[in-house]
Amino acid sequence: MAPTKLVALILIVLGVLALAYGGFTYTRTTHKADLGPVEMEVKDTERVNVPVWAGIAAVGAGALLLLVPQKN
Repeated sequence: MAPTKLVALILIVLGVLALAYGGFTYTRTTHKADLGPVEMEVKDTERVNVPVWAGIAAVGAGALLLLVPQKN
């Protein structure tokens, strides 16, 4: 498979996922305390929103890469 086709397929998949889910969440540890045998952690869940235009742009760019003939 040509590298351009692989990049195009990745862009299309990521664009569709961005449009379907609208973003992603991740968890990070912000504070940690060890007091002898007692351990405490504070975990924050954060959400990153992906704009709709970014998902559409990714799908469009991927489609263009697939449709435009490449020089070999």
